[in-house]
Amino acid sequence: MASEIPLTLQTAYADLLDRCASAAFSRAFAEPGVFTPKTVRSRRYWYFQVTQEDGARKQRYVGPETPELLERIHAHKEAHRDHRDRQALVSMLVRSAHLPRPEARIGQVVEALAEAGIFRVRGVLVGTVAFQTYSAMLGVRLPLAAVQTGDVDIAQFKNVSVAVEEKVPAILDALKAVDPSFHAVPHMHDRRSVASYVGRAGIRVDFLTPNEGPETDAPAPLPALGTDAQQLRFLDFLIHDPEPAVLLHGEGVYVLVPSPQRYALHKLIVARRRSEGAAKTDKDLRQAEALLEALARKRPHELREVWHEAFGRGKKWRQLLGEGLGLIDADVRDRTLKTVGATRSVIPGLDLEFSASRARYDFDRDIVTFSGEAGGRLVRCAISLEALEDHFGADGVDQDGRLKIFRAHRSTFGKMATTKYLTWPVGDPGSVLVGTDDVDKLRREMHQRA
Repeated sequence: MASEIPLTLQTAYADLLDRCASAAFSRAFAEPGVFTPKTVRSRRYWYFQVTQEDGARKQRYVGPETPELLERIHAHKEAHRDHRDRQALVSMLVRSAHLPRPEARIGQVVEALAEAGIFRVRGVLVGTVAFQTYSAMLGVRLPLAAVQTGDVDIAQFKNVSVAVEEKVPAILDALKAVDPSFHAVPHMHDRRSVASYVGRAGIRVDFLTPNEGPETDAPAPLPALGTDAQQLRFLDFLIHDPEPAVLLHGEGVYVLVPSPQRYALHKLIVARRRSEGAAKTDKDLRQAEALLEALARKRPHELREVWHEAFGRGKKWRQLLGEGLGLIDADVRDRTLKTVGATRSVIPGLDLEFSASRARYDFDRDIVTFSGEAGGRLVRCAISLEALEDHFGADGVDQDGRLKIFRAHRSTFGKMATTKYLTWPVGDPGSVLVGTDDVDKLRREMHQRA
C-alpha cells in the first residue's frame, strides 16, 4: 500500500501549485495589455490583447472562464516574484516528503515547453513524466514514481488546437535552447510531417492527438503548437478534463496532466494493445496498479465515475478494461471492483476452481472453510454454520457431523462460492462467504444459468 504523505507537506504542495499557477500566468502575460472575453457557443473564453507599435492588436488565448481564472486576472498586476520561495518548497517536498523529481534534462525540456506556452493552450503532459506528478497530487508515495524516462509526450485535441486561435513559438527553437542538438524527425508515414524531436542525449519529445475517426497511421496537424502529431486511439479518454500539477523541477513547472483516474484506466487499456514488448506492458500495469490502490482510498467517487464512462463506451472497451484488471494484483483488482461497483465477471476467463483441499471448521467464526484458486491466486472460501443448519440439516450435529454434511454437498458449495465470487458485488478481497441469506438466491441464480 502506498504510504501517506504528512498533511503539512500535502499543504505545502497545494501552496506550491497555487504559486506556480500564478507565476506561469504572470510570465505568460508580462507585457502591457488588457484581458478581454469572447463568447463561443454560450461559453466565455478569455484572451490577452496587446496593442503593438504599429497600432495593430494581437490577442493571445488565456483559457475558458472559471472562478479561478477570474481571480488570476484580477490579481495579475499584483503578482510578486517568489522564485526563491518556490524553489525552497520544491526542495522541501523532494527532501522531506521523498517525492519524485524528473531527471534534470527532462525537467529542463518540460520547463522550456511550459515557457513556450504549450500548457497554456491546453497541451497535456502524458506518460511517465506525468505519472511522477501524481504522488504529490494524491498525497501518497507511489511505487515506481521515481523511475526515470527519456521520453516527453505532449497531447492535444485537434479541435482545441484550432479553437485557441494562437500559435506558440516554434517548438524546435524552444528545445534547441535546452539542447542545440535537438532536431526534427520526419514522420515515418509522411516525410513532410514532423511529430517527434530528438536530442543527442537521447531525449525524445513526441506530440500526440486522439484518433477519433477510422484507423490511420497518418499524422495530423496541431496548429496551435505548430507541429504535427501522431494519432492514437483511446487518447481522447485520457486527456479529457486534465488537471493542473507541478513537476518538481527547479522552482516548480506548472503543467496540465491527465486526471489520475483516467491515467490508471487508460494504462489498463493500452497494456492490452501494446506491440512494443513485455517491458512497457509491465510498466503500464504497475503504474495502473499503484494508482488504482491509491485512488480507491483517495478518490473513490471520481474513480467510479470515470470507470462507468469508460465501461459504457462499448464492448471493446469493456474487454480491454477487464483483461487489464485481470493482470494486476488480485487484492488491488478486488478493491477497484468494489469501489466502482463492478463484479469479477468483467474479467474474461476468470473462474474459481477447487482442488481436494481439506475443509476445516473455524470455531471462532462458526464457519466451514475451504480453498479455491482464481487467476493463479488463493481464494479463501467459507459457508456459515447458519447456512448449514438452515438449509442442509446440520442443526444439532457436532463438528464432525458438520464436516460430513459439508463433504456430502461439497460440489454444491463450490458452485455457490463460484457464483457469489464471480457475479455478486465484491466483498473482502480474496475471499467469499456463503451465508444463510445467500443460499436460496444462489440456488435460483445457479438454476437460471444451468
